[in-house]
Amino acid sequence: MRVHLKTLGCRLNEAEIESWANDFSSRGHTLVDEDGAPDILVLNTCAVTQGAVRKSRQLVRKAHKQNPKAKLVVSGCYATLNKEETVSIDGVDLLINNQQKEQLVELTLENLNEVSMPSIATEPNEVALFSRGRQRAFIKVQDGCRYRCSFCIVTIARGDEKSRRIDDIVNEINAIQQQGISEVVITGVHLGGYGSDIDSDLFTLIKSLLEKTSIPRIRMGSLEPWDLPKGFLSLFENPRLMPHMHLPMQSGSDSVLKRMSRRCKTNEFRVLVTEARKLIPNINITSDIIVGFPGESDAEWQQTIDFVTEMQFGDLHIFTYSIREGTKAASMPNQVKNEIKKLRSKELHVLSSSIKQSKLNALIGSTVDVLWEEGQQLSEDGSTSVLGYSPNYLRVKTLTNNPVALTNSVTSCKITAIENNILITQIIDA
Repeated sequence: MRVHLKTLGCRLNEAEIESWANDFSSRGHTLVDEDGAPDILVLNTCAVTQGAVRKSRQLVRKAHKQNPKAKLVVSGCYATLNKEETVSIDGVDLLINNQQKEQLVELTLENLNEVSMPSIATEPNEVALFSRGRQRAFIKVQDGCRYRCSFCIVTIARGDEKSRRIDDIVNEINAIQQQGISEVVITGVHLGGYGSDIDSDLFTLIKSLLEKTSIPRIRMGSLEPWDLPKGFLSLFENPRLMPHMHLPMQSGSDSVLKRMSRRCKTNEFRVLVTEARKLIPNINITSDIIVGFPGESDAEWQQTIDFVTEMQFGDLHIFTYSIREGTKAASMPNQVKNEIKKLRSKELHVLSSSIKQSKLNALIGSTVDVLWEEGQQLSEDGSTSVLGYSPNYLRVKTLTNNPVALTNSVTSCKITAIENNILITQIIDA
């Protein structure tokens, strides 16, 4: 049976479809792209913003239109929060909510009356990741969140916290490494809350992964800044733990943070960033900012601008606030006008871009180890542009006459220029 998997949204959604890919593969089913006439099409949807809801709805309709004969399975936050709307969309055969995700493959095969064990089965964990064109794997270690930030619909959609056992995570990473994968990204809805339900914590998990696996690179997904266990930064002494932390702040104003029900004040964040930059060479700290949260005054917005300027983030994800029904913020007074939100968003984008460009320019002449991905485009001289990532999660490009040999390898490079926020490099001969 031919199966196609598609996702919108976060790294956690990516990790989930990779898990489903391996599960379908181990049961003998073939993973195909959307043009491969799939028998089953699985969509993992998102609801983090109203825009994500709209895109999820469009994705479901488009998937059925392009593959009318395929059985259509819809999961994820949009489907979970909008069950009646989802099942009413033409072509949807099965809805699997977030609490059922671990059984998605089993439920799909059972409910759609497909044969669950084809006559020819592949070896477990064979080809699933590479058939999707990936050089890294996203590893879901945790789901759900105990906190209720006033703007967030995802914690409502995902439910209570649930952590995976460390031994299961170790075994998955070791199996993935045998496929040739060089990098894993550890993800969760509330990653810093890992272990709260199984008498463990994130420090213990990452320490165990560094001790019990040999995968060359380990990255972490988004971490709430108040969540880092004691001594956590010391783990970065191991060069296999990549020096990048995405710490979503959401605002640079303490009064706005209070309305958001965030558990970190600006000074606490300032202390954390200062310590991280002192202890971890070349660390790249990135963040999120929500523009136009209800009641955000001109003075509070200026506090955010000043804070971003001070923090000098390597990159910034900027979200314009949108009302999400079911959240506390949706009923807050003094909703900010759209034209004000647009102006503030533009101002922050300009500031963030300037800071990023300055940081990148300072790297010219230095060396960096890069994990290379697939070739992108052929140049006039016959060489191919290949893209990759540095340890601190900066996009890198080089030219090579042998892109196949370079793909999925790690090489040392010298940074020679910056082009469209990408580091241009030359590979250093061994």
